[in-house]
Amino acid sequence: MTAPRPPATDGAAPRPPARRRGRPPRTESAGTRDRILAAAREEFSARGYEKTSVRGIAKAAGVDSALVHHYFGTKEQVFEAAIEVAFAPALAAPDAIAEGPADGVGERLTRFVLGIWEDPATRAPLLAIVRSAVDNDTAAAVLRRLVAAQLMRRIAARLQLPDAELRAELAAAQLVGCAMLRYVIRLEPLASADLEQIIVRVAPVVQIHLTAP
Repeated sequence: MTAPRPPATDGAAPRPPARRRGRPPRTESAGTRDRILAAAREEFSARGYEKTSVRGIAKAAGVDSALVHHYFGTKEQVFEAAIEVAFAPALAAPDAIAEGPADGVGERLTRFVLGIWEDPATRAPLLAIVRSAVDNDTAAAVLRRLVAAQLMRRIAARLQLPDAELRAELAAAQLVGCAMLRYVIRLEPLASADLEQIIVRVAPVVQIHLTAP
């Protein structure tokens, strides 16, 4: 009796492993969640909020769509979780305000925020967040909620001044506007100007917003 021949491969590359369906074992949960978040950040960065789908995120992460819903819920909730991780470096801004005398708070905050944008490692995910928020109302609402709850209210609490929340928002508007023009729109000569020159000019305005009578 002749032994069966192995199936012909015709030189084709082996197929990638099938995506896992259902819930992973408990020991894999943390890694799976992190993998989904990493895939989500890449998908939102490459496609924007509008063109990104839960199915696409699941495919990029190598999992079933049901797992994405299990860990995060809707696409909006996936986006919020993904940008919260990417936005994490900016959440240290309130601590930057507290370190030092009040008359230097404008420079400290300006240097801190623009420093995050200046670093390519932290700028890339921020660009993805901003682009998604500009293109989609839902993404913009998620970003506003994150900025208001986790950044601006914490800064306002550190100021201990009348109209502290308005002051913090005006300072943020100054810095976000500068970052948009320099790093997103890349308007010249601002895009190519020396960072220290920008800080010298912007910091006094931020100082006025935060501490002037």
